[in-house]
Amino acid sequence: MVIKVLVENMSISEDLGSEHGLSLYIEANGRKILFDTGASEMYLENAKKMDVDISAVELLVISHGHYDHGGGLNSFLSQNDKAEMFLSTEAFETFYYSLHPGDDLRYIGIDQKLKDNDRISFVSDYLLIGEGLEIFSNVAQTEALPRPNKGIFIEKDGQLLPDIFAHEQNLIIEEGGKSVLLTGCAHNGIVNIVEHFRSIKGCMPDYVIGGFHLAGNSPDEDEYAETIDKIAEYLLATGAKCYTGHCTGMRPYKKLKALMGDRLEYLATGSEIRI
Repeated sequence: MVIKVLVENMSISEDLGSEHGLSLYIEANGRKILFDTGASEMYLENAKKMDVDISAVELLVISHGHYDHGGGLNSFLSQNDKAEMFLSTEAFETFYYSLHPGDDLRYIGIDQKLKDNDRISFVSDYLLIGEGLEIFSNVAQTEALPRPNKGIFIEKDGQLLPDIFAHEQNLIIEEGGKSVLLTGCAHNGIVNIVEHFRSIKGCMPDYVIGGFHLAGNSPDEDEYAETIDKIAEYLLATGAKCYTGHCTGMRPYKKLKALMGDRLEYLATGSEIRI
């Protein structure tokens, strides 16, 4: 299995662009998969430089309905005429973000004109999409959710409500006796998501890859440190090798790295993971 980071907030090379977004190209089980498309066409530009042919992608999974993960969907359709696309049934809802209470709301959804595309398969809970490939959502929110979620809203029936992230889905890949859990932003909480993986598979994943949505966490240092400590302790106990970036934020990443050592690495544009 090979995973190439086409877009992330930072890059390992000046030749590759970076943006607030995430896009991963994966080859596993004889399939070519794209997990998220970043915020723009940048993943396409980087893909060419990284010897990735987007037109050859067979499966596209969009982790949730925010622009920084599905903003490149239009450009994907212009470059690829065959891939089956998997989005949550709620991915095309109307989402907004406000940094502080009372601030203007900023639209953060994806292009709603695309929702009638007949190549899209909508997933509401769990779906086996191929050999060793599974999508799941409806994660039980047992542990506290990331505090940065609080500025994100969904419009329902003319009302603006806190987003409960029912539109977030995760990807499981199994190959060669190894299991990989991929998350987009882990709005439902990385601990909750891994526990849901365990409820499906009866074991812990060998790898956890994706964002943990900890950037801009609580300004209360004691509470902040406690949150990081709990996540690090939990992930270490799973035995998984973890790769994270994007919405995790550099400050939380550095704190997690100090606690987890070589069990945690940073995802950056241009990175490649071989499993």
